[in-house]
Amino acid sequence: MNLREVGEFGLIERLRDKLNPADDTVIVGIGDDAAVLSYDAKSYVVMTTDMLVEGVHFREDTIDFRSLGWKSLAASFSDIAAMGGIPRHAAVSLAIPPSYEIESLEQLYEGIAEICSEFQAHVVGGDIVKTDGPFVISVTVNGEAAQGKALLRSGAQPGDLVFVTGTVGGSAAGLVLLESSQKSLLPPDEQLTLITFHQRPVPQVQVGQILRTSGGCTSCNDISDGLASELNEIAAASGVGIRIDENRLPLAPAVTNFARITGQNAIDWALYGGEDYQLVGTLHPLAYSAVVTACQMNGIRFTLIGRVIEGSGVVMERSAGGETVLTARGYNHFTE
Repeated sequence: MNLREVGEFGLIERLRDKLNPADDTVIVGIGDDAAVLSYDAKSYVVMTTDMLVEGVHFREDTIDFRSLGWKSLAASFSDIAAMGGIPRHAAVSLAIPPSYEIESLEQLYEGIAEICSEFQAHVVGGDIVKTDGPFVISVTVNGEAAQGKALLRSGAQPGDLVFVTGTVGGSAAGLVLLESSQKSLLPPDEQLTLITFHQRPVPQVQVGQILRTSGGCTSCNDISDGLASELNEIAAASGVGIRIDENRLPLAPAVTNFARITGQNAIDWALYGGEDYQLVGTLHPLAYSAVVTACQMNGIRFTLIGRVIEGSGVVMERSAGGETVLTARGYNHFTE
């Protein structure tokens, strides 16, 4: 059996089976956005790691090094946010081809410093090695969450409301724009909006705190692999079905305008594009008013897109009528 046959997630399952059972300090292990560890009675340690490989996750013609530094940590900060945690410390390791310019790597760390300053986190270590290529960035982030209050994927119940923060599809649209010969057809301000969505995503740490303190958030996931994939993860982990409404998906005007200009489908970008780093999850109906009020007070867009039902899988009610079963078609290493 080879990697193409088992895929990224099948490989993770097989490797996890080889490990020793976790001890009682592990509250949440492999399988969620981040691990949750308990070393004392006051708080949990939330830990996550991500790797970005040149040619797979980024290319020099679609992102500058300063933005790459920002995005490298944004991906991990978003995992911490999805658990209701606050990012605190990071270790950054690089595998660098000798031909790389020092100035480029300095710009990378300027971007890292910028996002750490924004979220009051700190880089405390890492490693640097030589490679013949490609360039690789490995990030590990530790965060903090109140003990007993971490958000998981596995708590959704029938009757819960399904929410998403911000807008979706923007990162995918931004990448298409950066690769497109039709850039000039889009107004400059909308071009900047889409490029920013792709290069400078903002992890939703503040929303994670609002959801955690509300006591009514029953599941949460960050949108790294696409909305359809994340919803399927929640449905599977919680043992429920999910129904969403296509008309309710929050799309930025620049996304819908660019899709119209290029003849592409903005809904596909939202469902399968990924790298939006917004939060999607489920909420007890009685918690909705408090959560949406807190989000509005902080200028955060919070949209209800569906509901949790008995059953399994994810279904989308189409704007033109009928419904579509949404499979997890986000990016999957080894099967792409």
